[in-house]
Amino acid sequence: MQKLPLSSSDFSHVPVLAEAVIEGLNLQPGGRYLDVTVGGGGHGGLILAAAPQSQLVAIDQDPVALAAAQSHLAAFGDRVEFVQGNFAEFDPGSVQFDGILADLGVSSPQFDAPERGFSFRHPAPLDMRMDPGQSLTAAELINHLGEKDLADLFYTYGEERFSRRIARRIVAQRPLHTTTELATIVCQSLARQPRQNIHPATRVFQALRIAVNRELEVLETFLAHSPDWLVPGGRLAIISFHSLEDRRVKHTWRSDPRLKVLMKKPIIPGMSEIEHNPRSRSAKLRLAERQSA
Repeated sequence: MQKLPLSSSDFSHVPVLAEAVIEGLNLQPGGRYLDVTVGGGGHGGLILAAAPQSQLVAIDQDPVALAAAQSHLAAFGDRVEFVQGNFAEFDPGSVQFDGILADLGVSSPQFDAPERGFSFRHPAPLDMRMDPGQSLTAAELINHLGEKDLADLFYTYGEERFSRRIARRIVAQRPLHTTTELATIVCQSLARQPRQNIHPATRVFQALRIAVNRELEVLETFLAHSPDWLVPGGRLAIISFHSLEDRRVKHTWRSDPRLKVLMKKPIIPGMSEIEHNPRSRSAKLRLAERQSA
């Protein structure tokens, strides 16, 4: 993983479930903490402010997000170490942490930047890479996968029940180059279906983003290794945004003898937070504690 020099960016976002995260991590003065998806540094700044003399290792694979975190957290000086890379590849060596946070959501600046290709609201290249340095893009999947593989991808990662119909129309009309082209085809495929509470293309875009960034594979690797990165009594906090992630966290933790799960049901945002930040509405926070050896 590559360490980056300090830089700045306009990238910023509102940390989700901030109070619950700070309380759940049971922060201690002088503690050592790990934020594996630091984004713009929202949660990281709250951790450092709430725990005097604490240290934070801040990871993100998006160089724009990491540059923003470097700017946002500059006041904390050498209390923060910044690392660019995918958190599944992180190796702390012999270092252990008093708390670890993983916010699995795509931040608002990533969604709102048309050139990133995460959203169907603006015409943009079919990209969806968290790490712009990787080669695989959504366009590669859309234009080169077979019809059955596309349908399986939409069904497995997007839980899209009309996946075969959508895949058939995509294959018939490709090559596709932009997010709006893809969204239009999905809408045409579902034109005769009852109106939904979400945009018809939401599940397809979710599936592509998960596949491009190997999100579930990365999460499973993190779930396997992260308990060993904690000191006994250390806390692990994971914020997920869809059922595929949340189920993996719940079931993996339940069967992991290294961890004590701290609640049966996840913590979710209240109405006031949702009104302030509508994109928090699907967030779910789960907490676990490292058992003594």
